[in-house]
Amino acid sequence: MKIAYFDCFSGISGDMILGALIDAGLDIEELKVELSKTRLPGYEISAKRAEKKSIGGTKFEVTVSGEQKERNLGDIFEIIEHSDLGEDIKIKGKQVFSSLAKAEAEIHNKPIDHVHFHEIGAIDAIIDIVGAMIGMKMLGIEKAYASRLHVGTGFVQCAHGTLPVPAPATLKLLKDVPIYSTGIENELVTPTGAAIITTICESFGDMPSMKVEKIGYGAGSRNLPIPNMLRVLIGDSEIEHEEDRVLLLETNIDDMNPQFYDHIMETLFQKGAKDVFLTPIHMKKNRPGIILSVISPPDKSDGLLEIILKETTTLGVRVSEIKQRETLEREGKTVNTRFGKVKVKISFIAGKVRDITPEYEDCKRIAREHNLPVKDVYEEAKRYALEKTEN
Repeated sequence: MKIAYFDCFSGISGDMILGALIDAGLDIEELKVELSKTRLPGYEISAKRAEKKSIGGTKFEVTVSGEQKERNLGDIFEIIEHSDLGEDIKIKGKQVFSSLAKAEAEIHNKPIDHVHFHEIGAIDAIIDIVGAMIGMKMLGIEKAYASRLHVGTGFVQCAHGTLPVPAPATLKLLKDVPIYSTGIENELVTPTGAAIITTICESFGDMPSMKVEKIGYGAGSRNLPIPNMLRVLIGDSEIEHEEDRVLLLETNIDDMNPQFYDHIMETLFQKGAKDVFLTPIHMKKNRPGIILSVISPPDKSDGLLEIILKETTTLGVRVSEIKQRETLEREGKTVNTRFGKVKVKISFIAGKVRDITPEYEDCKRIAREHNLPVKDVYEEAKRYALEKTEN
């Protein structure tokens, strides 16, 4: 699978994304042809060599002739819908603008339809956003990942006045994304850059395992104490896998009725836990105890934490982020065996079946109903699932 990793050591913006993709091999003439499908008048795009702190890269620029007007979300959707762009590009482009509109609406306390984008609605931003989606597709990139985002500090002047960095809308877009600042007084992550990267990326953090084939540097406009570049690495992932961010919730318990664990674990799973497990330990004064561990999606952690605090005797829970969790591509389905329906989970490596795991509870139920060994039902479900998958 072709993947891209955006190394945002100096932040990110729409023009830096396109500069990096062009530097990595995206043909600007082919990009011009695709962008012409937007039917937008009065602009030209160009790319030139640039150097920032002795690192060479590509500076992407949009030159607009004529006065630009404010646009709301409906205006932008109309431009995209009436274009000749592919449906996949239209969908992604609208996703980016929807994210921007939602962030602006919440920050400025307006209905989403009343948000006027000012700079963001200008032609150059439409080109940046749609162009980034086109560039990813033209380079064959199927999945994208990014580093932590360097956001800068200080203040920025915009249509809404003087705003702190990161700008409020940018920060809203970067919720649940790891960010940091080294004290550079500049806006390093723009709202457009934040909206694009959070739309296209699977996760943020360390570089995934990959065989790098192409490297590109996209230059920013400012001269900073560090190289003002966005770096992109493009190549093949070594193993077909998926990545996600999860939190680990843990607590030590030594004074609770062990019969309660069954109910607590069941409740945690029902409320969205990816996994729940118990580990026996010895605590102070050699008392036997249990570590209750819960793997949680970031958006489910508050609810799961509340269950742990309400349902157990603990006085506190440790919460830590697992930077990267790699999982095989997998698919759930139900197969009709000669004994009845069984849910199965199928995992893949490089598109080929690695394993098939029938749902134990289904197998146990059928085994009891038909007075059969559970292993026979289990193997029958695996065989049926494999036949259907190969067909």
